[in-house]
Amino acid sequence: MSKIKIFALGGLNEEGKNMYVVKVDNDNFIFDAGLKYAEDKLLGIDYIIPNFDYIKENIKNIKGLFITHGHEKNMGAVCDIVREVPNLKVYATKFSANILRKELMDNDIKFKNIIEIDPHKKISFGRNSIFPVRLTHSIPDNVGYALNTPDGTIFYTGNYVFDATMLGPYKADIGKLAYIGKQGVLCLLGESMYADKIGYTSPKNRVSKLIKDTLSKTENRLIVTVFTAHVSRIEELFNEISKTTRRVVVMGHKLQGIINDMINNGYVNFDKERIGDLSNINDKDAVILISNEREKPFTNLNRIINGYDKFVKIKDTDTVLFLEPVNDYNEKLAIKVIDDISKVGASVVTMSKKDHLLHHASSEDIMLMLDLMNPKYYVPVEGEYRHMVANANAASHIGIPKENILLKQNGDVITFIGGKLKNVKERIKTDDILIDGNSSKDIGELVLKDREMLSDNGIVIICATLDKRSKDILAYPEVLTRGFIYVKENTELIDEIKRISLEVINENISNNYVEYNKIKLGIRERLSHYLFEETGCKPMIITVVQEV
Repeated sequence: MSKIKIFALGGLNEEGKNMYVVKVDNDNFIFDAGLKYAEDKLLGIDYIIPNFDYIKENIKNIKGLFITHGHEKNMGAVCDIVREVPNLKVYATKFSANILRKELMDNDIKFKNIIEIDPHKKISFGRNSIFPVRLTHSIPDNVGYALNTPDGTIFYTGNYVFDATMLGPYKADIGKLAYIGKQGVLCLLGESMYADKIGYTSPKNRVSKLIKDTLSKTENRLIVTVFTAHVSRIEELFNEISKTTRRVVVMGHKLQGIINDMINNGYVNFDKERIGDLSNINDKDAVILISNEREKPFTNLNRIINGYDKFVKIKDTDTVLFLEPVNDYNEKLAIKVIDDISKVGASVVTMSKKDHLLHHASSEDIMLMLDLMNPKYYVPVEGEYRHMVANANAASHIGIPKENILLKQNGDVITFIGGKLKNVKERIKTDDILIDGNSSKDIGELVLKDREMLSDNGIVIICATLDKRSKDILAYPEVLTRGFIYVKENTELIDEIKRISLEVINENISNNYVEYNKIKLGIRERLSHYLFEETGCKPMIITVVQEV
């Protein structure tokens, strides 16, 4: 009999930032460590990862971090975590491990605890064991994990679809799933992102027909934007190109590395002789691949459109193919990019987000997974709350009792003792860590509030210089503003700012002693009140008083 706790450090009621913990007695197993990209209101933030204090505090009892696949929503936080927890063991399949090694190298992190695993080979941890099962997704070597315990199996699906046409390193092992289901699954954690979509995701996840039609209708150069993470889309593109006489030109170091790995390791069958170089960029039959990264969508394409790319210029004879559907989060930016391409005179081919889906489980996929696994309890994960509710409805539709479908939020702990659910109210501390640039330190709310204030109201800087000995004012207050007012048209306002500042400085100089803190606080308080009355704005006010 075991005591099992299941909770999420991220991934519930949100897209991305997936990280799930299963604790069996004292042994902790972590599944995935992802990131999510910041919304526009999080000014300057590049991405967000889960707070991983739990890992740092319990590292002695953590058996490993198990990665399902090499997408950033599931693996993007690993570099930030292992930088601070270098003795954490990270388990991943070959393709995912290779991506992770490159990410670590790019971030100058020396980490030797990556353990490469094979699908369908058991990893033992005393009374418990992990069994990875290959599942179909848009990237090779994607797996779900069965954690076998004395009280039954805990199975985490990660991302998946059921598509019989995806073979080799993409092929789901349905037989293994059914076998695990027959052995007894205590709890299944299943993804929710497309749970509100009726039917199976396949065949709407396939794009070969669109690629084939575009190639046949395009006589001149074709420029294709791709996400490096969606390897199967690139494979479909290569399969269709191989039926033509066209030559591929790959732009971007990261994209080139991914494609080389795909070809060298046999994940895609494509003649390397068909991959050209910069000398082929202007060939009439060239297919130019440009990466389109999620954190900064269309950056590379925008650089080309604006004429800043050294090698590629868009011509009016070109056709630009977007190999991913335009989504809600980047729709405005995508429309502007498409409009700019059209102004040049080039043709644009886009995908419908209704007819071209990504490789995530829709309602019928979810019900098939539930039917194969036959779990006693079901936990919808990976998706916004409305998606999790739709996932719960699908489970209820095939007969899982509602009391056995557990809808939770990040930090909520599910407890099983001896294979039975216990009504224990427990929460684990969860939070977001905001990452800006290369720093792995949390930026924090105060910095964001400062950035928001700067973006909305600008900044006012007050500078003054005092004599070091006599404390007399040598240089009377000067005013610098950025993003607040146009100085030449507001001389009276500037003069009043100087007067108020000088008044505060004089009030806080006495007996050859200067109250610097009182000067800074006084200027900020009085100017904030005055400027709000005059302009309705609250700029950031910084006071610099120096002695010479």
